[in-house]
Amino acid sequence: MKVVVRNNNVDRALKILKRHLQSEGFYKELRKRSFYEKPSDKRKRKLKEARKKMRKALRAPQRRFLH
Repeated sequence: MKVVVRNNNVDRALKILKRHLQSEGFYKELRKRSFYEKPSDKRKRKLKEARKKMRKALRAPQRRFLH
C-alpha cells in the first residue's frame, strides 16, 4: 500500500493510511490474531457474522426503493 505525502503534511497522510487500513479490515484481522481463539468461539463468531451479513443483505433491496 502506498500513501503519498503532499506539502509535508504527514498528519493528513497518516489519516489516509489509517482509513485505507480500516476499510481493508486490517485492524480487525490484527485483533483477531493477537489472542488464541477457541474453535467453539470461532464457530460462534462466524455464525454471528453470517447472520449479520444475511440481515444486511435482506435490508439492502428495501433501501433501494425508498430513495
